[in-house]
Amino acid sequence: MIISYKNCSEDVLRAIREKYPAGYGDDVIKVDKPNGDFFHAITVDLEDVSYLVKINVKIDNLTAEEFDKQFGPNAGDEGNGDYEVKESEDPDNIASTDSNYDE
Repeated sequence: MIISYKNCSEDVLRAIREKYPAGYGDDVIKVDKPNGDFFHAITVDLEDVSYLVKINVKIDNLTAEEFDKQFGPNAGDEGNGDYEVKESEDPDNIASTDSNYDE
C-alpha cells in the first residue's frame, strides 16, 4: 500500500521509528509511476500489510563545477551527493505532503 507520511497511523509511525532509528537517508528508493513521474519512499512492514511511505527528497542537480564554485572544492567529500533527505525541525514530520497515491 502506498501512503504519504502525513496519512500514516500511529502504528505506522512507530514502525518507521523502530526500523530507522538513525534515519533513512540510505534506504530511500525511487518509485517510477506509469505516467513517467516518480516519487521517493521508504518501506515499512506491519503484521498484516507492507507500506511504501512517500517522503520528500531534494535532488542535487548541480554539476561538479557548479558545486565547487558554490560550496568550495572539498565541501562534498563526506557524502555521495546523489540526494539529500529534507530535514524538518519536527523530527516526526519526515514525509511529503503530496497525496497523489495515498490509499
